Amino acid sequence: MSDTAAIAGQPCIICVAITGSLPTKDNNPAVPITIAEQVESTHEAFEAGASIVHAHVRDDEGKPTSDPDRFARLMEGIRQHCPGMIVQLSTGGRSGAGRTRGGMLPLRPDMASLSVGSNNFPTRVYENPPDLVDWLAAEMKTYGVMPEIEAFDLSHILKAHQMWHAGQIARRPYVQFVMGVKNAMPADRDVFDYYIRTVKRLFGADAPWCAAGIGPNQFVLNEWAVSAGGHARTGLEDNVRLDRDRLAPSNAALVRRVVGLCGRTERPVATPYEARTILGLPPP
Repeated sequence: MSDTAAIAGQPCIICVAITGSLPTKDNNPAVPITIAEQVESTHEAFEAGASIVHAHVRDDEGKPTSDPDRFARLMEGIRQHCPGMIVQLSTGGRSGAGRTRGGMLPLRPDMASLSVGSNNFPTRVYENPPDLVDWLAAEMKTYGVMPEIEAFDLSHILKAHQMWHAGQIARRPYVQFVMGVKNAMPADRDVFDYYIRTVKRLFGADAPWCAAGIGPNQFVLNEWAVSAGGHARTGLEDNVRLDRDRLAPSNAALVRRVVGLCGRTERPVATPYEARTILGLPPP
């Protein structure tokens, strides 16, 4: 049986990372900065096929922040305009320091990102000290928030399994492979395949997983993930271009590119309700 035949019919969850902490309108005018822009961009991506939105917020100067009030307004707008869409808030280190990174978790989003280990970024160390990781995981468990494990390294997958086994993570972890960050894990197909085998070995053969590629690696990782039976992340946070010569006109345009990959592999695009079932999330 061919790989395509083996995965045909399996819904593919598309996550759209709409803004991030770094891209600006100087990089691409389509990057949504204000809450209103983010809600509009998310709605367009939702209509294009995204069932998860990975969200950051910015302050009045366009700088990253972990302000819970801004996250609350963003969640309200998304839930109003994108019925059933899974809202995943970022607890990333560029938006705040220490426990301020988890200040939005009492809002009870469906999901939140959780980086369980440190690694190098292009110009800095992305610090995720064990005590902060433990606290963020505990807050997510308290408020019923499902973590998405951002795996920048193999050790992060193994750490997520350890935390799950210890009861620090309530549900079976949803692991996302992040590849292509300068000074971290490059987009390496052998490593990618080993990540998949590791997830299946530790969490079960049916464990869902996702992949994200940074910059020009975005479409590469989209192709690898969709064709291997995983789920895909796209969006202007990770990549502001369609190709070397063209800026992406919107988050929706990047989502539609993944939808095309799903069509080529005969995988339907997961609706928000199908995505909730796959991930074990309750109805909205």
